[in-house]
Amino acid sequence: MEHGSFTDNSAATFSLTDEDHTIANAVRFTLNQDPRVTFYGYSIPHPSEARVNIRVQTTGDPAREVLKDACQNLMLMCRHVRCTFDKAVEDLKQAML
Repeated sequence: MEHGSFTDNSAATFSLTDEDHTIANAVRFTLNQDPRVTFYGYSIPHPSEARVNIRVQTTGDPAREVLKDACQNLMLMCRHVRCTFDKAVEDLKQAML
């Protein structure tokens, strides 16, 4: 769910359900690398509620697009880590034969 202004789309708050610090910190990492981001923060409203509120402010680009790009970059990073891990496991198996 997106909470923001209809007149200024460069700042918005997004609520992600069924998520926690794990995804919020990973998204924080990718957003901090984006020069379009001027502010990023997240909060967990209550420990018993599985929801994360993510605030994104940009230099002018739509916050929704910047967050989407960050999530896509995160997916690429995870895919790279998974492929690297799988290759290392396969190399180890081959070395043990």
